Amino acid sequence: MSLDVGVWGTQEIVLGQRKRLQLQVGKSFSGANINLPLMVWRAAEPGPVLGITGALHGDEINGTGAIRGIIQEPPFELKRGALILVPVLNIMGFERHSRYSPDRRDLNRCFPGSSTGSLSARLAKLIFSEVVARCDYIVDLHTAAVRRTNFPNVRADCDNADCERLAKAFGCEVIVNGTGPDCSLRKESVKAGCPTIVLEAGEVWKVEPAVQDLTTRGIVNVLNELEMTDSDAYEAPPHQVVVKETRWIRSETGGFLHFHVAPGEAVVKGQAVASSTSLLGMEKEVIRSPHDGIVMGMTTMPAVGPGDPVVHIALHITKHSQRKMEASIDGLEAGTIETDIRSQLATNITVTELEDDA
Repeated sequence: MSLDVGVWGTQEIVLGQRKRLQLQVGKSFSGANINLPLMVWRAAEPGPVLGITGALHGDEINGTGAIRGIIQEPPFELKRGALILVPVLNIMGFERHSRYSPDRRDLNRCFPGSSTGSLSARLAKLIFSEVVARCDYIVDLHTAAVRRTNFPNVRADCDNADCERLAKAFGCEVIVNGTGPDCSLRKESVKAGCPTIVLEAGEVWKVEPAVQDLTTRGIVNVLNELEMTDSDAYEAPPHQVVVKETRWIRSETGGFLHFHVAPGEAVVKGQAVASSTSLLGMEKEVIRSPHDGIVMGMTTMPAVGPGDPVVHIALHITKHSQRKMEASIDGLEAGTIETDIRSQLATNITVTELEDDA
């Protein structure tokens, strides 16, 4: 961390203070100011600086809802360090309900940014020089892309000990080990010395209750791990697996889908995950999993063409881990975050049993 979290231009934030700030991004097409709103919350004692960011893609607002909840009704007492809370990073995309910036670029491929580049590159530079430069750690909150849903999973470079520590502390059932895409906020922040993890959970354009609960629990877990609170409580998931590879299972023909699995389910090699028919009910294809694993993402669009992604599977789970995970999922208690997540993410997906596999 190279910049003082207590000094933002001419504004000073002292120990024990919370303050809302506006960073000027640039000008709109009409010449009006575009500002990036954020809150800085300093505890009474010094300590680590944790950044919590949302809507790096402007339509992924589950994280925005979780950050707003922390601002309005904090579920913890911050004792040490500071939080930098940024509900929306891609403020220009957010205003347009769009994943992308007005210059049609993906902000999450523009880091560390440039002060003389495109509009997205300039915003990335502002975020990197004003937010990332003040953070010791970052938790970046995402959702699936449009017409998809993600079962909650943390993405982290587990070869970095601090990233692995944050990822395991957050408390998702699935951790995907990898460095992330080139020029992404996560990869570039880690390269700059700021350990960063990403949560992927839920759908675009929604603030989903169970996703909010899981996100808040994860952030509290991270704060406790970093000793920024006086609590040493850790709300652990029922199981946790680290995977290095994921793969989309795609349709081979066009058709209208029946889904046979839901987000968060364990699957075995050869299991039917979906099947498709013509609009008049003639069977076109049964889509089967080529591997053991866990369903970490799905399309929410039942009409597919050849090659369209249908189910996203986390792979490279050992047989022993697979059996333990299956038993753990089967034994989940009703009313927990894990069962609520599975129920709510499947709300818009009709899951049926394939007769031949019954």
